[in-house]
Amino acid sequence: MASIKYDHVWKRFGDFAALKDLNLDIADQEFLVLVGPSGCGKTTALRCLAGLEEITEGNIMIGDRVVNDVPPKDRDIAMVFQSYALYPHMSVYDNMAFGLKLRKTPRAEIDARVKEAAEMLGIGQLLDRKPKALSGGQRQRVALGRAIVRHPSVFLMDEPLSNLDAKLRVQTRAEISKLHQRLKTTFIYVTHDQTEAMTMGTRIAVMRDGVLQQLDTPQTLYDHPANMFVAGFIGSPAMNFFEATLVRGDGKVLVDFGPFQLPVPPSRIDMIADHIGMPIFFGVRPEDIHDTHYVPRGVDDTARLMTMVNVVEPLGSEVYAYVENGGKEMVGRLDPRTSARTGQPFEVVIDMTKMHIFDRDTERALI
Repeated sequence: MASIKYDHVWKRFGDFAALKDLNLDIADQEFLVLVGPSGCGKTTALRCLAGLEEITEGNIMIGDRVVNDVPPKDRDIAMVFQSYALYPHMSVYDNMAFGLKLRKTPRAEIDARVKEAAEMLGIGQLLDRKPKALSGGQRQRVALGRAIVRHPSVFLMDEPLSNLDAKLRVQTRAEISKLHQRLKTTFIYVTHDQTEAMTMGTRIAVMRDGVLQQLDTPQTLYDHPANMFVAGFIGSPAMNFFEATLVRGDGKVLVDFGPFQLPVPPSRIDMIADHIGMPIFFGVRPEDIHDTHYVPRGVDDTARLMTMVNVVEPLGSEVYAYVENGGKEMVGRLDPRTSARTGQPFEVVIDMTKMHIFDRDTERALI
């Protein structure tokens, strides 16, 4: 078992910096997810840890050992790739055993490890098959099994579910989480899917353009994003953002959007007092916009807004309604009993206790 440390790590490809001064501490047995859009540096960070890319500056440590110059085979890691990378001419058993054979592991131990991993993953009956006779989900389990049999200190997974269909992705996601609990090993998982990140990670590292934006637990990232990028990336549908100004009026502090104003709750005024009179970005999540007839218990319903419905998307358990007022469009995640209908006026309640305020220049969170 091992902890991981990225210490001021840079990775440059010519003049392009894929990683910029990355500092990251990953605890032993943690499940850390690296998440971000394509090109943000998450896979590069994983490949540098694996030894598949040489870092330009800084140090990477596994446990107490600096591994900058340690060959990949000696880093005691196992990696699962986006492509299954199975040998097509080998059986499932031989694919899983291949790495152990290269290390000259005794045959009896290979057999025991392969069968144990196969049973753990529910593929014990497939050991004699070739990869072409397997479904996508079964191939992914074989790739996982090949990593498990090595008993590594660290598992690295680079978007391992992206080739699976939606239903199988959900199922395999749960299996990987169970696997982590059972093996009690350090997992580092790369994905661009924020749903995978939120449901699987002990902590999540959000990256953008090679820079770590925020590192925290899933719920903290959701409730207290450090900046607009994190706020917009975490959550589905994404947070609604508007340009606005904080003003005083009628003895209250208001968020002035131009076409309309919304009151700031008294409990939030002290947090933004220094920005009254200044332009800001306002954010509200779709689940904090409610049909006035179905406001959840405990939500203050005083911040009401008359809108026009542009699009309604019924999903069975909830309804997404795209509404607008004065050209300001937002999406609400509404109770399925809602009366929202396309082209009709519709009043919503915005839970201002859940509002997010960001500095207009830096895009850093003010609350």
